[in-house]
Formats: sequence, structure tokens, C-alpha cells
Amino acid sequence: MRFDVITLFPDMFFAITDEGVIARAIKKSLLSIHTWQLRDFSANKHRNIDDKPYGGGAGMVMQVKPIRDCIAKIKQETPQTKVIYLSPQGQKLTHQLAVKISTFDSVTLLCGRYEGVDERIIQQDVDMEISIGDYVISGGELAAMVLIDSVSRQIPGVLGNQDSLNDSFANELLDYPHYTRPEIVDGQQVPEVLLSGHQANIDAWRKDQALKNTQIKRQDLIKKQPNI
Repeated sequence: MRFDVITLFPDMFFAITDEGVIARAIKKSLLSIHTWQLRDFSANKHRNIDDKPYGGGAGMVMQVKPIRDCIAKIKQETPQTKVIYLSPQGQKLTHQLAVKISTFDSVTLLCGRYEGVDERIIQQDVDMEISIGDYVISGGELAAMVLIDSVSRQIPGVLGNQDSLNDSFANELLDYPHYTRPEIVDGQQVPEVLLSGHQANIDAWRKDQALKNTQIKRQDLIKKQPNI
């Protein structure tokens, strides 16, 4: 899968391209990340890409032409790319949405700054608006990294021997508790069922614990469960 990122701060993405799961997936050629410095598409000597908003008000607005020219350049290399604008006004990123996006061959992530982008970009050039939560951050870069990470986990091979099918939210439930060595820590013992070697009992315990965990922490998810 290919990710193209339109940003004013491409160096921020070294945080995921140089370390961790995403970096390993890139080395395996399971995905690629291409950053595009939006100022390279500015038409003036100062490399400005924003201007004052019509109607007045605080802040600046990112202009149409640099963004549109950058998207056009990306589409020369990957014509079928889906353009996603990271915005607090977008639909909320969920596990199910991440799974859907992981089926795309290519996505272009537009990282907004200042007061955001000219509305004509959203109307004409953007396929999806996505938010990572009901709060505001300084720019779309961190949101883009969250999206890249959550989507990449769904690509076969990215997690190696691990399995994303049992992640929290994969089946609308939170995850079950996890334990590792030593068996006893400060008088607290690992549940006996996990030491039994009886996989059917372990699976049943994990399912029950995931349900209890969700009931305690996320009642909104419980309401989505059938027959509960």
C-alpha cells in the first residue's frame, strides 16, 4: 500500500518511517510513505501557501492552488489514490474504517494547518474527511501518523506473526487481559486457566473477560453487541 502525505513538516514523519512496525513494513516493501513539502508548490518567492480569510477573522487559510497542484502531481504517479483530509470535522476514525482504508491501493493524506484549507479543496479534491477524535490539535501530521499506523496494522504481514483480528475494537469489544512471566508478582497470580494448556477453556475465558472489560469501560460498545 502507498501513502502520500501533503505537509508543511515532512521531517515529522521520520518518527514512523525510521522506527517500529511501520519502518519494518517499509523495509519489507509491504507499504511505502512519500511526503510532499507543500511549499514546493508555492508560486511566490517566499513560498507562502496561505492567505488571510475572506470575511475577516483570526488565522490564515491554506490556498487552493498549491494543494491542487500537489495532488495533481501525486495523481500522475498513482492515479487512483483516495484523498483524505485530516480534519476535526471529518468522520471519526474507527477500527472498521481503518480496515476499509487498508483495502485501498493508495491514499493521499492532506495535513491541514492554521485555520484549515480553502473549502473548495474539500468540495472538489477531497474524497474523505477523517477525524481522530473530538478535539483540536495544531496540525494534521499527528493525525496522519495515527491513521497510517492503524491502517497499516490491517495489511497482511505488517505485524509479522501477530494478528490484528484480536485487537481491541476488532469485534466491537475491548481486548482481554494479558499476562506474562513471572507467574506471581507481589502476591498476584496469573489466572489458572491460562496455565492449564487447555486452549478451548483459554479461548472461552478470554472471550468472557473481553466482554466484562467492555461492560465496565465502554457501555456504548456493549449496546452494539447482539443478544446482550
